[in-house]
Amino acid sequence: MSGFKKFLFRGNLIDLAVAFVIGAAFGKVVTALVSDIITPIIAAFGGKPNFAQLYFTINSSKFAYGDFINNVITFIFVAAAIYFFVVVPVTKMSSRTSKPGEPATPMRDCPECLSSIPAAASRCMYCTAAIAPTP
Repeated sequence: MSGFKKFLFRGNLIDLAVAFVIGAAFGKVVTALVSDIITPIIAAFGGKPNFAQLYFTINSSKFAYGDFINNVITFIFVAAAIYFFVVVPVTKMSSRTSKPGEPATPMRDCPECLSSIPAAASRCMYCTAAIAPTP
């Protein structure tokens, strides 16, 4: 039982649970934005007040393609919001922390397994062969 308790209270599991709850709430906010604001604006130009009411019938089967349109619009807005409010800022922050003129680590091939390893390495990280470092 202590192993289960340890598993539950690990930091990354709690972080994942918090991220899931926030993501679900964010999805509801974007869904409301699309259904209450964006769809009526688009519908004002198309003449339909609500895409969810659009459907066609074949042999008594109702195909609600309007609801599909609402979900596609919601997906596009969620993807755009994640990109512009998460991906772009994180990329900018990470580019600020890394030094732009910093040269990449010089690499060389391991003579034993021919894997690419840092030039200053004294042991191959793949085959663990001892290698004389290059100056």
